[in-house]
Amino acid sequence: MTCHTCGAALHTIVTDLPFKVGDSTIVILKGLPVLQCACCGEYVIEDPVMQRVDGMLSQARGDIELQVLRYAA
Repeated sequence: MTCHTCGAALHTIVTDLPFKVGDSTIVILKGLPVLQCACCGEYVIEDPVMQRVDGMLSQARGDIELQVLRYAA
């Protein structure tokens, strides 16, 4: 797969990413598998991973400002 920004190859990495899920709630997902471009740093979350992320984020507690969850493959 190639980067949609610069056309370079994407490589699978595991990283931590923040997601803003409400006015004052941020969820950090640790150990998230993504495809990242070595040239420009853009990343892509593949559909099966994003479906799981959506499920995790939908259950985030709105009364917590910062929540850290582990994405266990």
